[in-house]
Amino acid sequence: MTLDELRRLAGDIRREVARAIVGQEAMVDMLLVAMISQGHVLLEGPPGTAKTMLAQAFSTALGLDYGRIQFTPDLLPGDILGSNLFNFQTSQFTLTRGPIFCDLLLADEINRTPPKTQAALLEAMQERRVTLDGETHPLPDRFMVVATQNPIESQGVYPLPEAQLDRFLFKLLVPYPDEAAERRIIAAYGGRTGPQRPADLGVKAVADPAKLACATATLAQVSVADEIAGYVVRLIRATREHADLAVGASPRAGVLLANAARARAALDGRDYAIPDDVKALAMPVLRHRITLGPAAEIEGRDLDLLVGELVDQTEVPR
Repeated sequence: MTLDELRRLAGDIRREVARAIVGQEAMVDMLLVAMISQGHVLLEGPPGTAKTMLAQAFSTALGLDYGRIQFTPDLLPGDILGSNLFNFQTSQFTLTRGPIFCDLLLADEINRTPPKTQAALLEAMQERRVTLDGETHPLPDRFMVVATQNPIESQGVYPLPEAQLDRFLFKLLVPYPDEAAERRIIAAYGGRTGPQRPADLGVKAVADPAKLACATATLAQVSVADEIAGYVVRLIRATREHADLAVGASPRAGVLLANAARARAALDGRDYAIPDDVKALAMPVLRHRITLGPAAEIEGRDLDLLVGELVDQTEVPR
């Protein structure tokens, strides 16, 4: 697949998703970057901002096998991964696969389940495989997790541990729509009744796993110059040296940021990454990987503002 073909495919996907989602163009662009660079995405936003519908429409447009898990406090790891059940007719154990065996998994309200159950996703997100009773089962090559969480709830939620957060390429904050977009939403959906599904709204598949594999392979055509790699390293190391931060970003963050910058460049039709690619992706890559120090937390420092300051202060290659 050429870069021009990739751009056309991305445009087709955007148009299909727009049949179900009004606005949220920036969210769709970030999902495309994550899909091409094979990363996972955490969506955070208040209820009713179409997080679930966005994941469904995106999966439908990509032609992927879609799975959904509603995370609850009583959810067990076996409810996600599946289990080996004894078959009395054959006297053998048979694997009953859980909903994680899909291409795109929507982990809805992921922070409503205890850490033990959250940890069931770690191996799947990192290595795209599942281990049950000592036996390893591969997941699809296109496996992608889109998780959602509600930021305004405090009852019955379990903050995601750092190891889990670090598996997500992006943490995206889903905002309320502006007034014009909200008017379009009311005009489009105000007269409808019952549950809305992407297929009912005209969303159809314009890709498939094979085509998406070709899209990911296109990244081999995109280079990251030494100057850009050095810029990424300076930015990552700056998070570890800032006085207001107790925990900075890991080397994994730098690798993921560079790969995501390549994906953004490819979607823009370029075979090289530029500093603007790194700047545009620094916030969603870093905001969930750094932790405020006690003094900064007491002072009410904002993580996003702090990341913005770091980006502004880090020397940009010419």
